[in-house]
Amino acid sequence: MPQKIVMSSKAMVDAAKAAIEEIAPADAVKLAGRDDVVLVDIRDPRELERDGKVPGAFHCTRGMLEFWIDPESPYYKPIFAEDKKFVFFCAGGMRSALAAKTAQDMGLKPVAHVIGGYKAWKEAGGPTEAYAPKKSG
Repeated sequence: MPQKIVMSSKAMVDAAKAAIEEIAPADAVKLAGRDDVVLVDIRDPRELERDGKVPGAFHCTRGMLEFWIDPESPYYKPIFAEDKKFVFFCAGGMRSALAAKTAQDMGLKPVAHVIGGYKAWKEAGGPTEAYAPKKSG
């Protein structure tokens, strides 16, 4: 017998959006470069390589988010302790809604996400640049 899913991904995204601040793409573009805001790109590195990135955005894949936020985690990133507003975005605005809700549930504040994600950011005239992966070694 197949598994019975009791909550759809759409329902989860809708619930997250109802609980977090959503920022219109044009308003998000105005936040770029501000000292009191961290734009957090949660897209996969392959998406950054293919589509480019927002200059100055902090990159944290969705899969590592909880571990990078948690000061008790060996993967903790101090940027998440800064007294700033964290504005999450993904490609289209679904993963970032879940990420912002998770960050908020963990106690990070203030948080928000960009409606429509990176695609909407570009359509609103937001700056982008090519992604250059860091060389290891």
